[in-house]
Amino acid sequence: QVQLVESGGGLVQPGGSLRLSCAASGSIFRRVDMGWYRRTPGKEREVVARITSGGSTNYADSVKGRFTISRDNAKNTVYLQMDNLKPEDTAVYYCNAYHPSIYGYNYWGQGTQVTVSS
Repeated sequence: QVQLVESGGGLVQPGGSLRLSCAASGSIFRRVDMGWYRRTPGKEREVVARITSGGSTNYADSVKGRFTISRDNAKNTVYLQMDNLKPEDTAVYYCNAYHPSIYGYNYWGQGTQVTVSS
């Protein structure tokens, strides 16, 4: 069982920044693909950014150029730096851990609320 604990959410004004962190348990973090997703009421959960075990990244079009995903394998932690935040970024953000070759290795954190409002 893998536990993911998110932190760093909160209330920020439009144009502001936040950094989300996700600390993972387990000994194979460096071999796991990590991602950030978000969900707003009435909508499906959507991918925000992902980073592979090798460090390759990809982003949703809506956040390209504003958000940066990174990982620190020594700390078993993945980050999401969010700059130039917009009201439409308001959502609950979830951390995900996925290993494509280990059956059932697909874990989620409890979520952290991000609210962008003046």
